Amino acid sequence: MSDAAQPTAAEVRAAAEAVKTALDRHLAAVERRSGEDDPAVYEAFNQLAAAAEVYDELLYDRYDEVTPFEIPGAEDALPPYTGPEEPNALSVLIRRDYAVAEPQRLLAHAQRIEAADDDDGASASGTIHGALGLLFGEFEPDEIASRHKEFGLEEGDSTLWVTAADEPADPGEWLEAPFEQVDPQQVVCRFDVSAVFDDEIDDVDDEDDDGEDLEEDDLDTDLDEDEDLEPLDADRR
Repeated sequence: MSDAAQPTAAEVRAAAEAVKTALDRHLAAVERRSGEDDPAVYEAFNQLAAAAEVYDELLYDRYDEVTPFEIPGAEDALPPYTGPEEPNALSVLIRRDYAVAEPQRLLAHAQRIEAADDDDGASASGTIHGALGLLFGEFEPDEIASRHKEFGLEEGDSTLWVTAADEPADPGEWLEAPFEQVDPQQVVCRFDVSAVFDDEIDDVDDEDDDGEDLEEDDLDTDLDEDEDLEPLDADRR
């Protein structure tokens, strides 16, 4: 950026003051919140995020410096909960990703399952998709999650959403498309787990052990990602 386009020192200072004001406003909203999903707190959060983003950009443009923290934008979070205050029913939506890391191990387990069933029908254990069908038909998903290495699988990201409903769904109502009608505003709480968080923290630990200084960008990323290891607004949503 050219010198002519750079913000002035006064503009940077004004942006810093705006962040301080937004912090005070956010704390005040939290202190007088009327409930777990007080819209005033949500609005104060968004104002704080916007003020922090402006300050961070001006600080970088003027001084080539960054802040050691990052407030996630509203687009990165779930919208405010608008479901029933006292849900009569709920749905638990779980997604777990796996990679088939050791196909032969998976096939061997499937063959043992098939042999134990003593089924004279067509063999399903000779293909990966057939072996997966046997594995998930034999074991509960939680057991597979705890024993995934034993089955030749490598764990990836996972997420769990608890959504509220007024009444339980009718039998068979959603089976053809179980994940297509999720209303984000009905999500009571959400929990995310991702290997990328652990990888980035390990990278920083390795650099620290080697005696190298942490870059400010690394500190920025790790503070933000470490927060993501905790349940997402689990106490509020």
